[in-house]
Amino acid sequence: MFEKDNWKINFLIVALGQAVSLLGSHGVQFAMIWWLAEQTASPLMLGLSGIAAYLPMALFSPLAGIAADRFSRKFICIFSDMAMGLTAMVYALCLFWFDLPVWTIFIMLCARGIGSTFQQPAIQSVIPQLVPSGQLVKTNGWMQLMNAGSFLLGPVIGAALYAAFPMSVVLMSDVIGAVLASAALAAVRIPRLQPGQQHRQTMAVQFKEGLSVFRQDSRLLCLVTAEALCMFFYGPLSSFYPLMTSYYFSLSAVHGSLVELAFAAGMILSSLLFSSVLTVSRKIRVSYLGLFGMGAVSAVCGLLPPTFWGWILFAVLCAGLGASGNIHTIPLTAYIQETVAPEKMGRAFSVLTLISSFTMPAGLLLSSPMAEKVGVQVWFFIAGAAIVILSALVLLWYRLRLRKSQTDG
Repeated sequence: MFEKDNWKINFLIVALGQAVSLLGSHGVQFAMIWWLAEQTASPLMLGLSGIAAYLPMALFSPLAGIAADRFSRKFICIFSDMAMGLTAMVYALCLFWFDLPVWTIFIMLCARGIGSTFQQPAIQSVIPQLVPSGQLVKTNGWMQLMNAGSFLLGPVIGAALYAAFPMSVVLMSDVIGAVLASAALAAVRIPRLQPGQQHRQTMAVQFKEGLSVFRQDSRLLCLVTAEALCMFFYGPLSSFYPLMTSYYFSLSAVHGSLVELAFAAGMILSSLLFSSVLTVSRKIRVSYLGLFGMGAVSAVCGLLPPTFWGWILFAVLCAGLGASGNIHTIPLTAYIQETVAPEKMGRAFSVLTLISSFTMPAGLLLSSPMAEKVGVQVWFFIAGAAIVILSALVLLWYRLRLRKSQTDG
């Protein structure tokens, strides 16, 4: 399946295309969130924007995983990218011709959320079809590196465009990214999966088969359980970064973009290490380490004073958050790609999407009114402490269960 040189070229084309698409998406996302922050200055409105983006994932993730295992993953990726680009173009034209109220942006976020729900498990399942098993950690590191580069440049581009042009113009960068990503993916030949038993099964049975992947691997099940519990607290933080800068530290959009740059710098450094010098043999253990890092750094962010020096420390800590997220995600993704059967991989990744799509809105429903009342910095501390405690409890439970099974055996 994997020719000696061709797999590297094909992987690079796909990864670069996805990175360009993410570049446009991150720029637009930063501009939209900052626009909402300036228009409303409300954690509740930013929380509702997160719910609008993630609720479709909760509704469509099971269907997206089944689709990725039953139909052409290449077609799903291209169709999803183009649909999101078309959505951005339609909303841009409406903004240009009409004076739309702020809440209409929730409609766009919802539509983009649906496209992203189908795109994510499909592209994650495509990578093992292109890359040899022994290279998955490194190639996932490269994917995260390119994603981090997009995350790094996206806010800069978004802030520059937002300062120079109306939102209707800023949105068009998302359209350009979608077109280029789709063209790159269309140029690569991706091996088709052999049709199997799942094509004759009902959707409910197929989704249960996807869940069985986790039930059959107790280590993976415990790690994913810990991630689900932690994401309830960690997920809302991404919606509160702009308010930490604008509301708590009383600084500008430029400072907000610098925080995003610091986060991306941490992602880039960790991605470089994974894609080059690091050899990860115990992927589950390293992934837990990433969860602990996310919790510890988040808690410290909530203790910073509302001064300029406090903001500098906040930016540095955000680099730590970016690195910790990769330390958790890259080994987990590689472990699933190595251990899960190809015909079930789309459904396995859709379960991860389902977890984030449920925990993000649920966390926002709790965190948004709390942050509105006591301040966003308080939620940073609460979230960090909860992540550390919950990760430790799940890990302890797994160790006790393992010891008991060894004693009984």
